[in-house]
Amino acid sequence: MQDPASFGGYDPPSNQTWFVYLLNCADGTYYVGCTSNLNERLNRHTKGWVSATKGRIPVELTLYICFFERHHAFSFEKYLKSGSGRAFTKRHLVRSP
Repeated sequence: MQDPASFGGYDPPSNQTWFVYLLNCADGTYYVGCTSNLNERLNRHTKGWVSATKGRIPVELTLYICFFERHHAFSFEKYLKSGSGRAFTKRHLVRSP
């Protein structure tokens, strides 16, 4: 676990880190997911082992956000998958072509 000082004095409640991530898929769409092991999950996506993205590879990691509490990560993922969350993503998280 990292030194709490590296978190601005905040001592995270657990040593588990959760990630909400955004993938840019080959078909021009985005995929939003949540995991506690980002490297392993990206590996699964790139090998075509995730049904939601296997027809859209290659995928590229566009963004990830760290959370120290699981429910915050899953709540944010759920929001990004909603209509207003998709609009927020397009406006603030991804570049327009």
